[in-house]
Amino acid sequence: MTTFDKREQAFEAKFAQDESLRFKASARRNKLLGLWAADIMGLTGADAEAYAKEVIKADFEEVGDDDVFRKVRDDIAAKGIDRSDHQIKKQMEDLLAVAKTQIMGETE
Repeated sequence: MTTFDKREQAFEAKFAQDESLRFKASARRNKLLGLWAADIMGLTGADAEAYAKEVIKADFEEVGDDDVFRKVRDDIAAKGIDRSDHQIKKQMEDLLAVAKTQIMGETE
């Protein structure tokens, strides 16, 4: 195996690892977001956990975060709770950072 082949394999392995971590962080963020939204909507215990799972599932509807954002925004609005799009997106950003930190802590 040539040096070039070894470098290519290393690059591919790193890419696969990065994608795996990105997926895990996104799923963790969605769970945290679901729990945050559940709390705002007054859901607790098993109901909050079930709602968080619904948010995770919503991410498989389309590529990107818009599906998750819409679900949470629409569910919060349906309960008559006032949160701006900006507030929800900011919460998504903040929770992604938390999720990444948690995931990295688990892999060390």
